[in-house]
Amino acid sequence: MIRDYTHPDVLGKGVQEGWADPCTDPAQIDWAARQSVAAIAFAVVGGRPVNPFAPTGIQRGRGELGHWGEGQAADAVVTLSFAGSRRVLLIERDDDHGWVLPGGFLEAGEEPLSAAIRELAEESGLILPGARWRVLPARYVPGPRATDEAWMVTTPATVDLGQVAQLPRVRGADDAKTAAWVRADTYASLVVDLGRRQGQVFRAHRTLLAELLGRSR
Repeated sequence: MIRDYTHPDVLGKGVQEGWADPCTDPAQIDWAARQSVAAIAFAVVGGRPVNPFAPTGIQRGRGELGHWGEGQAADAVVTLSFAGSRRVLLIERDDDHGWVLPGGFLEAGEEPLSAAIRELAEESGLILPGARWRVLPARYVPGPRATDEAWMVTTPATVDLGQVAQLPRVRGADDAKTAAWVRADTYASLVVDLGRRQGQVFRAHRTLLAELLGRSR
């Protein structure tokens, strides 16, 4: 039995607000154009996109994602040292999925670094003029919103602000309820600090954060 699922919001407010493909039949999409700009190559079989990291448990439909096929995002990984410990900037999502790195979808024609910087400012209010960013390779996002026909790829952009005497002021904005500098000497310490806040890392960012924090220490 084929499991088919698309969240009602996708075909409701998603189409109305412009963040979802209005097309309900993926065979009508110009896949050659989308494949030509994909961050990670994927196949199309019978007019339907194939998640290169399937199976997800949902064979058909778009889950909670508005697009068919690959969606591209960028995430800002901002770290610093304060009071003897490393901190990383995270935001708490407003959809109860948990705490994540500031980030979001690329706009049309936008480069990943520009998107990461824009989303950082929109979601946390943090602006870093002159910061020396490092852009990492694009990677698959193993999030709960994906299906075998709709998935996310993100490009992380990292910057370390070094030792600071005072934490830069941040605030949750846009689709972020809260923004905070979370202790992150290791990934385990990050999980503990979020637990004190009655929070947890969003599943889509657990592997990314564990790898980045592990490499940095």
